[in-house]
Order: sequence, then structure tokens, then C-alpha cells
Amino acid sequence: MESLPVACQALMSSLLGLMPSLHQQESLQALFGLFLAPIGSPLPQHCQLKSAGALSRFLNHYGWPTRQVIRSVRQWVLEQLLGWAPQGRRPHLQLIVDLTTLEKTGKFQQLPGLVRWYNRKRGLHLVVLYLVVGRWRLPWGFRIYRGKGSATPVQLALRLLSTLPLCLRQRYEGMVLADAGFGSREFLQGVRQLGFHALVSVSSSRCLADGRPLQQLHRAGQQIQLRGLSMSLTWGYYYFKGEDGRYRKRHLLCTRRLKASTLRWWGRRRWAIEGFFKVAKHRFGLHRFGQSSPVGVYRWLVLVLIAFVLALCGLLMQQAAEEVDWAVAAQTVVRLLIPHIIIYSLLKELEPWRKEALALGIELPKTQ
Repeated sequence: MESLPVACQALMSSLLGLMPSLHQQESLQALFGLFLAPIGSPLPQHCQLKSAGALSRFLNHYGWPTRQVIRSVRQWVLEQLLGWAPQGRRPHLQLIVDLTTLEKTGKFQQLPGLVRWYNRKRGLHLVVLYLVVGRWRLPWGFRIYRGKGSATPVQLALRLLSTLPLCLRQRYEGMVLADAGFGSREFLQGVRQLGFHALVSVSSSRCLADGRPLQQLHRAGQQIQLRGLSMSLTWGYYYFKGEDGRYRKRHLLCTRRLKASTLRWWGRRRWAIEGFFKVAKHRFGLHRFGQSSPVGVYRWLVLVLIAFVLALCGLLMQQAAEEVDWAVAAQTVVRLLIPHIIIYSLLKELEPWRKEALALGIELPKTQ
């Protein structure tokens, strides 16, 4: 398997090769430089290489192949995951699905059906599939929930799971993790039909086949049967510390027979996707889209997630790092893949000192 820096360079080269023109290649590099900037505020007007109008045209109007970009990145992700070969037993692949809202205010008349109210939040609602194996933590895909009359979040999650290739299922032992919003009969049956096992959080008021609620159970690890569901499930629980510091009991159901301690271990793993949402929004600007068309919004989301994957590679390159620093990881990737952006930024900072530099016999290159 090739080294990670070489693999990252190959990925960037393949993405640039999909752009129809040099101008669009430069726009793509400028956007990645924007998303990976250390300040963590990726607004188009902050870009130093391209104007906000040029980036808007690149996202909303230019005809570059978005789906081929996604396929190229997914193929690269597969190569990295299949090339990771730990010793010992067959490794587990955590398939975490969740719904997050990219909250928005104001009018979005050019995005009909996308920005809407759901669960008392207004914005763009995404169902995301997140893969975790070893040190790899990667977004695999997303679907946009369009409200009543369209595919439900459960159906969107099942569609995302169905996109996982057979080679990945054979290489790893997959476990689907989800919260109570995906604890329905349709989701559990759909996951089993796809060949996966699932562990979901559920409400304490869910009833057993005999009519008792889950909150009346006490022995974790026992086999139960829910009302309206023919398959047997394993019940367990764990205590989760909320933002107010209080511990709350979370009920768990798993389609696989597991010990109580194993159920608790898996149940806590689901929260890994919350950390991803926080980083993707506040470090890489997943929620900062302001595009004038649905395709522009879609491309913004895709490129932000690719930037996250690149930054993760920068994080993995820092083997000795004790703390996770996404700003340092992002700059590691920028220096490796698009170093001219750093040089250009330095020259822009030195521009006001051009006369002083000339007085010292130093001629600065022009940045325009």
C-alpha cells in the first residue's frame, strides 16, 4: 500500500483531472484552500485567490462532473480502508447513521423544498452515513430530507447503507449504529435485509409483545420481542451524561445476541458522529452554504466533506500528536497538496510593505 502523503497527492491529482478547464482547477484549489484555512471561517469573500463571484459561478453554473468527483473520492476511500490490515480477528466497521440540521434563517426562495422546518428546527436536514474503523473516520454519503411526501429519514438511511460495496462488507464486520429516530420496525427489518446487524437507541416507552414497556426490564443482555416485530432483539442500557451534567438512562436494542457489557460499549460508539458534525460545521463550514441553486448547495456540501477527508489524512500523518488539532492537520494537507495558496497568502500580507522591501533591495513578486 502506498504511503498516505502519496495517496493524498494521487487523490488531488484525480480531482483536478476531472475539471474541464484550468480556470475550474484553480477554483477547486481555491475552495479547498478556503475550507482548510486555519481560521475556520470558510466564507467565499474570505478567499484570496478567487473572487466570491468566481466561486459562485464554479459552484452554481459550471458544468464539472459532480458525480464523477464523488465516485473518485469513494474509490480512494475504499482503497485506503481495504489496504488497512490490522492483525488479529476480523475488524469491526461502525456504520453510524444520523440526521443533522444545517440551521438557516432568512428567505431561500431559490431553494424550494430544501430549507424547511423539521423537529422544531429550520434549515437543511441531512441524513449522513459515517464510517469508523481504526483511526479512519469518514463520511460516506448523505441524503437531503425534503419533508412530508418524500422519502423518510429511515428510507434515506437504508438507501445510504445499500450503497456500501460488497468488498467492504466482506472485509469488515459491519454494525449499524443509530439513535431513537431510526428505531422503527422498518429500519430494523431493512438493515437485516441488507445483511447488517443494527444497534439503536429507543424510547423507554416502547412496548414488548406482552404489552410491558422497556422501562420495566432490568436484566441487560436478555432476548426480547417488540410489539409488531417478529425478530428477537437483545435489550440493554447505559447511562449518558447530558449537557446539564445529569446522567440519563439510554435503552438499546440490537439485532445480534450480545453481552450487556458489549451492548454498552457499542451504544457509546454512536456518539462519534456528533463530534464529526461539530467539526464539519464549525471548522470546515458545512452549514455556511449560501448558494443560489440546489446544485450549488449540493456541490458545497460535497466539497466540504472532501476537505474533511483530506484534513483527516493530515491528522493521521501526525502519528505523535497527543491532541487533535484540526487547524494543524488542515495546514499539513495544504502544504502538501496546494502549497502555492500559503505562499500567495504570505505575499498578500507583505504587499503593504512593498516600498520598505524595495528600500532594502528586496523585490516582492506581484500578487495580481
